[in-house]
Amino acid sequence: MSDVNRRGLLRGAAAVAGGAVLGGPFLGFAARDAAGAAGRRPRPRPALEPVPDLRDGKVRLWLPDGFRYRSFHDTEFPVTLDDGTALPGRHDGMGAFPGPGGTVRLVRNHEIGGPIPAFGDPAEAYDPMAPGGTTTVEVTRFGEVRRSWTSLNGTMMNCSGGRMPWGSWITCEETVNGPDVGPDYTGAPNVSLTKRHGFVFEVPADGRGDRRPVTAAGRFCHESVAYDPRGGHLYLTEDNFGYASGFYRYTPPKDPMRVGRLADGGRLQMLAVRGRPNRNLAAAQRRHATYPVEWVDVDDPAPSFPYTPGQPAPTPNDTALTHVARQGWEQGAAYFSRLEGAVYDDGVVYFTATQGGGPAETSVGPIADGYGNGHGQVWAYDCRARVLRLVYESPGPDVLDFPDNVTTSPRGTLVVCEDNTSDNFIRGLTPRGELFDIALNRLTSSTGADRSNDEFAGSTFSPDGHTLFVNIQASRGMTFAIWGDWARIGV
Repeated sequence: MSDVNRRGLLRGAAAVAGGAVLGGPFLGFAARDAAGAAGRRPRPRPALEPVPDLRDGKVRLWLPDGFRYRSFHDTEFPVTLDDGTALPGRHDGMGAFPGPGGTVRLVRNHEIGGPIPAFGDPAEAYDPMAPGGTTTVEVTRFGEVRRSWTSLNGTMMNCSGGRMPWGSWITCEETVNGPDVGPDYTGAPNVSLTKRHGFVFEVPADGRGDRRPVTAAGRFCHESVAYDPRGGHLYLTEDNFGYASGFYRYTPPKDPMRVGRLADGGRLQMLAVRGRPNRNLAAAQRRHATYPVEWVDVDDPAPSFPYTPGQPAPTPNDTALTHVARQGWEQGAAYFSRLEGAVYDDGVVYFTATQGGGPAETSVGPIADGYGNGHGQVWAYDCRARVLRLVYESPGPDVLDFPDNVTTSPRGTLVVCEDNTSDNFIRGLTPRGELFDIALNRLTSSTGADRSNDEFAGSTFSPDGHTLFVNIQASRGMTFAIWGDWARIGV
């Protein structure tokens, strides 16, 4: 029996025995163990098997029987976009929108850091010495590229973001670098940067972003966002690797559903558990943990720090990293572990805590190996009831290991990307609380080197639900289009 199959058997037993699941308005997630649901056994799922890539016949993914895929924009070799841009790597968060003639428009992040020249046209860059941003590609439902271009450049560490219902992608910078902040963990000086970073930017699906950050939505290590069109709030996750992270909401001054954009100048707030100041939600939780919440104001969401141009800034990077969060902590805001993917569905925002669920840390940081000692949590926030619930907490790495980006299928299944240093899967978490495998990375380089530990990122379904698009987040990134009978496997 292969290690992959052995791990699958372990996961099948532990996924329903060890994970917590929800009830109430959370898309029918059962408020009991799936194993104890009137004696019902977990639904049988097809095993994963090697499937050749329709691009060139090479096996890059294992999928259920009958599923197919095509990869594109593989930066192991140079790729040039239609506007002449050399496509960067580190394909990360991504949103899918309707395109012309039945195509799909994908707005895709590139999580690249360091003070190095921007890709694309430097005259259009937000900061000419920042190498991140977004590219947009029009593809068929079967992953055939029709057109592509640079849609935002000169930003930094564009990790994930969120698809907005008015037709835009909000891209997030996972850094607070700038000329006013000292070097980050890489040690690279920020002297050559011309702008502050750590913001969110809007990119229309059919064009290019205007390179204006929404500063009132905070300057911190943004990961992803999800918009609630009923309540009018943008929910934001923070992935502060070495410190406790926060869950935020931004209320814009104008209704974006009416004005067609996310306006600056609104109010930023941070989640706190009502009556339990500084509740440590990064630590292991009781089954079906449920918390009523409140929101505390952040009065200085977009700080600038003193500096002299051309000289290293005196403010340490760690000070800048926690400036926004500390304002919330002082008012009792909750501690989470590395909040990453977020998605809105039917009144609920689902989000992942990558290292949540283990023994509690003894401080808010810094923690050298990342804040949190578990293998991952999935949370859900009911926007109307103002209630936070634990959807799932991994009992160990053989079950779910470091959940990252997340989306929902047309049938309400959560689709979760793993980001660990071993086998990386795309997982499904069903309304019955069952965790199962959708895809497995089996990449090798052109020289035969193993790349199975490259992470999945940016999972997003085409508007018609036919195709799951997903990225490999690596210096030699690529995008996959995956299709098959999703209903048959419960996605």
